[in-house]
Amino acid sequence: MATYGIDFGTAKPVKASIWNEDKNQKVVDCMFNPTEYTFSRTNRWTESAATRTDVALPTFSGGDPIKLSVSNLIFDTYVRASEDPTPEDVRTYTEKVFDLMKIESSTVDSTNGTPGRPPRVSFRCGTFFSFKSVVTSVTQKFTLFWDDGRPVRAKLDISFQQVESQGTYPPQNPTSLGSAQKVRIVGPDETIDAIAFAELGDASKWRLLATYNRLDNPLRLRPGQRIMIPQAR
Repeated sequence: MATYGIDFGTAKPVKASIWNEDKNQKVVDCMFNPTEYTFSRTNRWTESAATRTDVALPTFSGGDPIKLSVSNLIFDTYVRASEDPTPEDVRTYTEKVFDLMKIESSTVDSTNGTPGRPPRVSFRCGTFFSFKSVVTSVTQKFTLFWDDGRPVRAKLDISFQQVESQGTYPPQNPTSLGSAQKVRIVGPDETIDAIAFAELGDASKWRLLATYNRLDNPLRLRPGQRIMIPQAR
């Protein structure tokens, strides 16, 4: 179990990661966790015309989505040079983030004219939070180059925008994401949708279990694997 960026099994930091929520696939692990991130939200107020009064009182007209800004997210392949004399081009990793701003082919439907959209994503940091969103901007700055000119270190500034209601950010404590009521041990040939039905009463909630347990491949459970069951919300 990982909480607040620490894996209790190994006592090592858990890497922040970016996921494609449409495919339920991890896109990239952050090589170095961000030192800070910023949540912001704006409410919209309109001013009515002042009639026989000195001040036009504002009227609430709605709230804008929460925005998450992650600054100075470092990707560095040079630090691996001791293991590999020729470090990788850092764009091997950073371009995966840029690709999240491209239209996802699976969202295009030519039969009814649906133009498609970039994928929904999530920025995850241990079990501290999983911010479901879309990427609205990415800025990349290269700060170190190899002898042949390839970039080996980059800093990314990424802006995410909320796509569904998810409560308060950041959570006040780990239970904000749901507390585990029990741990289920996977039996032979047991599937995640069967576990969701047995534990949560709804087979379609297998995605909730997969997200809660950070499963890279939820369709391949192994006998003896521990699955944490979140508290019903």
